[in-house]
This record gives sequence, structure tokens and C-alpha cells, in this order.
Amino acid sequence: MNTMTQNVAETESSPRRSLKRVAAAAAVGNFVEWFDSAAYAVMSVTIAKLFFPDYSTTASLLAVWAIFAGGFIARPLGAAFFGRYGDRIGRNKMLGLCVVIMSAATFCIGILPTFAVIGIWAPILLFVFRAVQGFTTGGEYTGSSAFIVEYAPVGKRATYASIIPATVGLASVAGALLGAAITANLSPADLQAWGWRIPFLLAAPLGLIGLYIRSRVDDTPVFRGLENKGEVAKRPLGDAVRMCARQIFTLFGYSITNAVAYYLMSSYMIAYMTSSLHYSSTESMITSVVTMLVYTLTCPVAARASDKYGRKRMLLVACVGFVVMTIPAFAIMPLGLGFAILGTSILGALVAVIGTSNVPALVEMFPSSVRASGSAIGYTLAYVLFGGTAPFVATGLVAGFGTPLAPAFYLMGVAVVSAVVVILFFRETKNLSLSRTTVL
Repeated sequence: MNTMTQNVAETESSPRRSLKRVAAAAAVGNFVEWFDSAAYAVMSVTIAKLFFPDYSTTASLLAVWAIFAGGFIARPLGAAFFGRYGDRIGRNKMLGLCVVIMSAATFCIGILPTFAVIGIWAPILLFVFRAVQGFTTGGEYTGSSAFIVEYAPVGKRATYASIIPATVGLASVAGALLGAAITANLSPADLQAWGWRIPFLLAAPLGLIGLYIRSRVDDTPVFRGLENKGEVAKRPLGDAVRMCARQIFTLFGYSITNAVAYYLMSSYMIAYMTSSLHYSSTESMITSVVTMLVYTLTCPVAARASDKYGRKRMLLVACVGFVVMTIPAFAIMPLGLGFAILGTSILGALVAVIGTSNVPALVEMFPSSVRASGSAIGYTLAYVLFGGTAPFVATGLVAGFGTPLAPAFYLMGVAVVSAVVVILFFRETKNLSLSRTTVL
């Protein structure tokens, strides 16, 4: 059977009438994860006071962000565990397990006693639950990507898969707005007594909704085909490393730009605007929300371009865009709030371009039997080594070189590396059969 025939068969086997339910099932875990991450960021000052009361303001905030980073430390373990689980047991079962564990960990943060009640155990348990959240994130993003792409019609994989990065943007905006609304409408006493818990307690109903949606969707046609043929891998993690070293390296090589750019845009920019550019907290928050909305709205547009022109071309467009536009974007940010919004929005649009081709490509480049494992390894390592460290590196570069343009040079350098990797190693994946079990 040739590739075209296989693609037609895959398209016909996908239950098109359930694609909306499939999209919802794929997106819900990402929404829960990024919603709570945004809320954690907004509530960081309050959490610092409650869990590290004996520290100075700066030291307690550093401790809170160190705990936040604990989620990144656990991601590689989660990628290995859930990737193997998804290749052996099924994509949908893996995603159901992810949303349960993630929601439970987040809910536990919401009911966690503070330092005044249980002493040193409060920050220790906060670290543990953040690490559990990161553990599930290691499998959630790539697992949900595989799930929706394996269901999507041929020729529209990126379009359907764009729900994954778009949901991340919407969740970040929703979490930030809810956290800001709680902070603005409660007294400092009420905020510290119970208000900070609200975003985390919402994880329980959101998680139950997610589990319900995911339980009502069958596993993907591709995985069911592996089961029917008896081709489910027994050692998918080891097989992925042995069979797909080039694919894992390639995915890592271009995902580092996706990772650095996203975390500069979403996590670093608020602190950068207040500390380096001297905007108010309100102006910085407005800029962040608008940027995430631009990112979210650009996702479906960039995804349709990826389906039309191919993953490789769009990945290169994004990398070249970062090389050419990053310094101008940073250079106009100090000129006023409107220019700051324009500069960050340029970055947001470019992140959408690279992200909406990254999602289908990370699925398409791996054989079906080791897809969840291989994609989780390459993608997660990029985000742990480059995404999680991006705000720290950017802050250090500004301090070390004495120029607010330092983060722009860092992002440009990373984009050059990614462009070289895409040119030399990336093989177009847009029309590949997702049912194949061999490496191409």
C-alpha cells in the first residue's frame, strides 16, 4: 500500500463526527496545567509571604520561583514514564492518567497548610506538589499532540493540532486574569487567609471535567491499528532512543527556539518590563495579556499555513523571523506602552508560527510504535534545558552586559542554531503516513 492510499485509509477511519470531542479531550489537560501555572505566577508574592515568612521579600520570592522550577526538574522523568505508557497502553489512557494526577496535585496545593501551621513541611510539600505537576506536564503536551494529530484528517493536521498551543495561550490569560481579579478585589488579609487558594481549588472540577471528556473518546485509530496487528512496542523508550536518534536530536534542535521564545514572552516579559524598562505592574500585565491573545489568535492562521506550505518551510520562516525581528522588537519596547505591546506581540506571533508547526511535526517524524516516547524525550529536554532557564539566563545577561537588548541577542543565537538544524536534518513530514512503524 502506497503512502497516498494509507493516508486516505487513515482519513476515512477517523470518526470525523467526534473530532470536536477529540479536540476538547486533547486540550483540557493543557488548559488545567497552564491555567494553574499562570495563577501561581500572579499569586507568587502572597505565596512567598505564607510559605517563607522568615525570609526577606527578595529571598522569599526567589524561593517561590525555585519551587516553580521544581516542575521543570521532574519533566524528563514524566516524559520517560508517560511516553512509555502512551506507547504501550494507549494515548487516551495516558492522557486520562495525566489529568487526574495533575489536578490532584494542583488541588493539594490549594488545601496545603502554610508555614504558620506546619512549619518547614509547608514549603517542602509545595515543592513536592509542583514537582508532581511537572512530572505530568512531561507527558501531557506531547501526548495530547499525538492524540489529536493521529485523529486529524490528512492535510489538516496542523490546523486541528493548533488547539494545543492555542489552549496554552488561553489558559495563561485566564489564569493571569483570575489571579489579578482576586488580588484586586480582596483585602490583603482575605487574600492571605483564603483568596490565594481559589485558582488551585478550581483544579478539582476542571480535572473531573477533563477526565469525563477523555473517557468518552476512543483511543486513536493509529494506536488501535497497532493493537490489532500486535505491533505495540514492549520497550518503546529504548526503541525510540535506538531507532530515532536523528529525529530526537532534530526535535530538540528546533524546539530550543520554541522554548526560549515562549518563556521569554510568557514568564520573563513582565519582570523585564518592570525592572529593566520601568513600566508599572499594571502596564506590564496589560502587555502580557495582549501578547498572549495575539499568540493565541495567530495559532490557527499559522497552522493553516503549515498545512499548505509544510512544516520545514514554516519552521524556517519562524527561525529567520526571530533572527531578523527580535532586536527591533526589543528596541521599540522602551518607547511607550503601545510600542511595548507591539514589540512583545511580534514575538508572540513568531512563537505561534514555530509552535503550530512543531506540534504536528513532533508527532509525524516518529514511527507510530514509539511516537509518544520519542517525541516526549526530544521536546521535554529542550524545554527543561532552555525553556525553564530562559528567564534566569535573560536576567543574568542584562545584568552582565548592562543592556536591555541582551535577551534579544540570546534568542537570535538560539534561532540561528535551530535554523541550521532544520536545514540540515529536518525531513518534511506533512504527508507522511502516521500508521508507519518504520523510520524514514
